Amino acid sequence: MNISFPLRCFLTLILLWSAGAFSQRHLGARPTDSGGPLLPEQAGYDVTFYDLKIAVFPDSKTISGEVTVHANIVHPLEWFVLDLDSFLTVQQVRLQEGKHALLLKFRHENGRIWAHLKRSRQPGERVAITVQYGGAPRVAPRPPWVGGFTWSQTADGQPWIATSNQSDGADLWWPCKDHPSDEPDSLALHITVPKSLTVASNGRLRRISTGPDDTATYHWFVSTPINNYGVALNIAPYKTITGGYQSVSGMEIPVTYWVLPENYDKGKILFKQILEHLAFYEKLLGPYPFRADKYGVAETPFLGMEHQTIIAYGANYSNAPHGYDILHHHELGHEWWGNLVTALDWRDFWLHEGLCSYMHPLYLEHLRGREAYLQALAGSRLRMRNERAVAPRHSETTVERYFVPPDYLESDGDVFNKGVWVLHTLRYLIGEEHFFTLLRRMAYPDPALEQVTDGRQCRFATTDDFLALAEAISGQQLDWFFEVYLRQPELPRLNAKREGKQLHLAWETPGELPFSLPVEVKISDNVRRIDMPGGKGTVEIGDAGEFTIDPNKWLLMEE
Repeated sequence: MNISFPLRCFLTLILLWSAGAFSQRHLGARPTDSGGPLLPEQAGYDVTFYDLKIAVFPDSKTISGEVTVHANIVHPLEWFVLDLDSFLTVQQVRLQEGKHALLLKFRHENGRIWAHLKRSRQPGERVAITVQYGGAPRVAPRPPWVGGFTWSQTADGQPWIATSNQSDGADLWWPCKDHPSDEPDSLALHITVPKSLTVASNGRLRRISTGPDDTATYHWFVSTPINNYGVALNIAPYKTITGGYQSVSGMEIPVTYWVLPENYDKGKILFKQILEHLAFYEKLLGPYPFRADKYGVAETPFLGMEHQTIIAYGANYSNAPHGYDILHHHELGHEWWGNLVTALDWRDFWLHEGLCSYMHPLYLEHLRGREAYLQALAGSRLRMRNERAVAPRHSETTVERYFVPPDYLESDGDVFNKGVWVLHTLRYLIGEEHFFTLLRRMAYPDPALEQVTDGRQCRFATTDDFLALAEAISGQQLDWFFEVYLRQPELPRLNAKREGKQLHLAWETPGELPFSLPVEVKISDNVRRIDMPGGKGTVEIGDAGEFTIDPNKWLLMEE
């Protein structure tokens, strides 16, 4: 069967939101992992700054580089441990001691670099560790969902290179502490490539220097915290489409789209949508978080990814089926849900994907009204699996978060789809005003932070943080709601029984968990909201021949 590219692109997007696109069909198919419980040797230090220098050689598909990791010691340490994929080779590890660089004994095994610090380092000390490394980095087998380098070509045969490593960690191509809980305060990148190519990366471009060997080095600087998987290289003979955007904060944000020359005209059309999407998110969630650097989008040879200030875009300019570019709209949302607010552990990844995916039906509601909103929700409901807790309490790696046992079809789309419906039902429970206040305050807990651009606006968050904020704003106790919907997989069931002129309602939950979600019932032309203390409620329906439970489709329940 022949399928048009726009339809194929849309079906790919459906997979992204339906089956946990950042997953694989088989557990063994993912070669690397990220996150999970920290080793004591990694929990004992806090990274403050990465300085990454890397040369990319398209002809040989290799890299050569070094990274200096600046860190504060928070617990006594004798060994300094970094993550780096075994595909790459470590040549040297150095410790900066005053004006001197001391060579450290090290071993690189099982994806980790163990460097001995010569003596124990105590809390309050600062260290600067430089790792020199290189080789042929892992080629992404299924970018962006199974990551690494993508070595592609433009239509005229020039190199087109991009990195993607959300589920695998940035240690696929540079040494780092591969855990979502530790972000540097800032980061510098110095990327050397053949002079014919352009490097689009994170942060703000400070300068371009040229080398004697027909190369150019792009010096980028990220002035705010950044998660390691959000660091990205995009290398091609790009043209740029630039413009300014007036933020709700009052600042003028530089906006740039790095586009392949053959797609320049299409890129100009997409650029208009980029500004429209920015306006929607800012109105709903507050100012674009990284306006001190830029908002950037780079055309990539894979579908997309939420790399901070340099969104990867590869959806082939398709507006199907809703009349706007869903891929860009989704990835932009991660600048708030993922980059501004970052899950402390992969167990809370729904805070990225559930919240961001809910922006899609909200945007349709903004454009076309409630019916379009409900249609988007119906699609998410069809793809819900309810096989694993969306937000378990134990720490998880990306393999644990994304996978079930081998040979089982992709599973963890519930961080996307169930997350969408939990938010939809929560909106009903606490009301419009409280819900939209919750979204904005989840992004910026203190309204004063909406004017901050120096990195203090960024923070880590957990599901319990979201619960506490929802309770504070709504004035309701909501732990029962989160316990049933997020901490275990099964949906509640609503039992209804008519006796004479009364309708008796009762919630049935796994393990008889408390659950008191109110229920709407339509009787004739009237809709009544029935309180359910203790999970039970009764409504007088009189002689009405017909009634409808949940007429406005608010409730997430077993069907």
